[in-house]
Amino acid sequence: MCQELFSKTVTLAMTGASGAQYGLRLLQCLLAADCRVWLLLSDAARVVIDTETDCCLPEGGDAEVEAFLAARYGAREGQLRLFGKRDWFSPVASGTGAPASMVICPASGGTLSAIACGASNNLIERAADVALKERRQLVLVPREAPYSEIHLENMLKLTRMGATVLPASPGFYQRPQSVEDLVDFVVARLLDQLGVAQALLPRWGEAAAPVRQQ
Repeated sequence: MCQELFSKTVTLAMTGASGAQYGLRLLQCLLAADCRVWLLLSDAARVVIDTETDCCLPEGGDAEVEAFLAARYGAREGQLRLFGKRDWFSPVASGTGAPASMVICPASGGTLSAIACGASNNLIERAADVALKERRQLVLVPREAPYSEIHLENMLKLTRMGATVLPASPGFYQRPQSVEDLVDFVVARLLDQLGVAQALLPRWGEAAAPVRQQ
């Protein structure tokens, strides 16, 4: 299906850090915004999804998981594509085919390290390497605490390369009432980075909550 039928194409990768809810909610919002999504899941990400959420991925191959997620989030035909970790002929593996934007959400410390040193041992790392070498948008969402010197050095190195590091650190000025509200705070910031319209979170100065009396 042609790109013209969708608003834009985004590569979304999920790795084994805690915070699968962020990645799945971002996937849902991108599809609802009529974006085409190239999805990459590490083996550890699948374990975390099964552990942290009620999204029970099928045990079959990539085609079964792709069909499951497409049905779960109402994707149109051709809107969602899941690529395996060794699919070197996928569009995201080359600068001639990769989209302008890539998000890794959540991004594990190991993934940050591999990208920072150009390892490219799997498709997620290769796709990120492509984004960096082509000077395209790469947004990384680490979910770790506390950060070690290694984590901080890798994030600084990647920032200097042109990547955006957006930690999964929700704010509270919107008066969250649920875990979902906290997830949406981070996802809203990601959608803003991608230039995708969102109504998950009012912008600063819009519909501000009253100041609580101390």
